Amino acid sequence: MSSTKHKVHRFLSSLQAYSSAMDTFNPWSDYDPIYDGTTDAPQIRSSQLKAYLACRIKQAKYILVAEAVGYQGGKFSGVPMTSERILLGNQPEIPPGIVLPNFTPKRTSCPKSAPSKTVQEQGYAEPTATIVWGLLQTLPLSPWEVILWNIFPFHPFKPEQGRLTNRTPRGAELDNGLEFLRQLVALCPPDVQIIAIGEKSAGTLGSACRRKVRHPANGGANQFREQLPPLLISSS
Repeated sequence: MSSTKHKVHRFLSSLQAYSSAMDTFNPWSDYDPIYDGTTDAPQIRSSQLKAYLACRIKQAKYILVAEAVGYQGGKFSGVPMTSERILLGNQPEIPPGIVLPNFTPKRTSCPKSAPSKTVQEQGYAEPTATIVWGLLQTLPLSPWEVILWNIFPFHPFKPEQGRLTNRTPRGAELDNGLEFLRQLVALCPPDVQIIAIGEKSAGTLGSACRRKVRHPANGGANQFREQLPPLLISSS
């Protein structure tokens, strides 16, 4: 095993070992009997995260940190701020190769339990993922120079409403997430820069992050598209 693969494997093992609460889903160790389409879904998602990180950690210039994994994104793809629809090539404007080069991703969501015909046929799509990847591919930098991450890298949901929901991470969860971010930063070049996406991420990072942009959700897409490029291009 190469040094890079070993480092990523060790980091993934740390993520898998996180003991999640009843209202938190760990994409890389938990199996969802209702919404996962196969019992090896956690292993598939783990392989996809490993492939995603392995091609980036040696040359990463930026880590963009949002709030938490969402049910339309990393819960099923295993990759932060990335939907399985993108990975499967069902988002025509975003080529899946910019996420996972030389890798054949697999779907983990169950078509039979999908909430709509479109999701049944194409997999889940996440608005934030579409906006973020749509912008990144237009910028004059390599996709391998950017790592997308979440300050709480697991999926918090509202149990009374089901697992196809998102909830705001609690303070203790955000503190736990900081440790995983520190581990990720340690894998990257020493000059890697952290940029917070949204107030929750920025507030948790505190002095560890001096740059932030508006989160694209809830009407923030245009501001996000305006604010992020200067932070990446000016320092490239």
